[in-house]
Amino acid sequence: MSISEKLFEPTRLGDVEIPNRILMAPLTRNRSESDGTPKSWAETYYYQRASSGLIISEATQISPMGKGYIDTPGIHTAEHMAAWKKITDAVHAGGGRIFCQLWHVGRISHTSLLPDGRAPVSSSDKQADSQTFTANGFEATSKPEALSIDGIQATIKDYQNAAQFARAAGFDGVEVHAANGYLLDQFLQNGVNNRDDAYGGNVENRMRFLLEVLAAVEGIFPPGRIGVRLSPLGQANDMSDSDPEATFGAIYSTLSLRNLAYLHVVESFFTSDSSDEDAAMLKRLRSRYEGNYIANGGYDGERASEAIESGYATAVAFGRPYIANPDLPERIRIGADMNEPNQETFYGGDETGYTDYPFLSSRP
Repeated sequence: MSISEKLFEPTRLGDVEIPNRILMAPLTRNRSESDGTPKSWAETYYYQRASSGLIISEATQISPMGKGYIDTPGIHTAEHMAAWKKITDAVHAGGGRIFCQLWHVGRISHTSLLPDGRAPVSSSDKQADSQTFTANGFEATSKPEALSIDGIQATIKDYQNAAQFARAAGFDGVEVHAANGYLLDQFLQNGVNNRDDAYGGNVENRMRFLLEVLAAVEGIFPPGRIGVRLSPLGQANDMSDSDPEATFGAIYSTLSLRNLAYLHVVESFFTSDSSDEDAAMLKRLRSRYEGNYIANGGYDGERASEAIESGYATAVAFGRPYIANPDLPERIRIGADMNEPNQETFYGGDETGYTDYPFLSSRP
């Protein structure tokens, strides 16, 4: 199949006009200062990728309690905001657009990463059968505490404050991360959420936290500048649900009424392939959402073309290909060879494997 010209046509995601449908997915690179302030290298890194239809920033914690890995960035202090402002200015100077992904890891954390050695928080006190990356390398996640009602309300305020900092930093919008087994996902799926209060039980209660977060963020950004990320197949961080299609069908339908910029769905992870049954469920779920849909997971130019030509997706987000190919849209457009990524430099380190991948031609 040839590459569709529709991949390179502009469109609108809510209030934001994008120049093409090849988006940059969030990519954790663990290259911030220990306090969450992005390093100056990030200005170059994001500027190099400004030809993306939209850059969705690496996952960015909304509070000290939202942190789950070493050297990940934050968006909850004036210092964070000032560093991100330089990055968004660089992206805009390159003709790009950038959203900030708002992140709270919940139980996917370790006491050594959190203020005063506190336990992580989650919907319940169920410990994840998962690991996180600390100063000592990979370690098992710590046992969490269930968030109290007051804790939930305080966390909602943290999301709003982070959105305020993101707006001051010049981001074009925000993406609320409710996927991949992190905090909001821990409330959505009943394999983790065993609460018996207003935030547990039926799916309407389990999605309450997400909807209250969105309402708070909408106090800072209009809905047309807000996206949501979901992962209905539950393939990460020890997630499960007794009836994922019913759960996520209700979530998709509810989000469809909010006039968001987009719904961004992780359809598969690089470590696994979706089965035919999974793919069929994803298509059925897609029919429940009437807005802009961003597909993510194992796509190449041809599969992205097919998804957009068929009307299945509005745009496609690419993750790993953007690590080694800062000019990915052009490479897809002309069918150029791709640079091979160096996996040893994915997480942590210096500018090697971060800002030194070659372009097809020199970039000003």
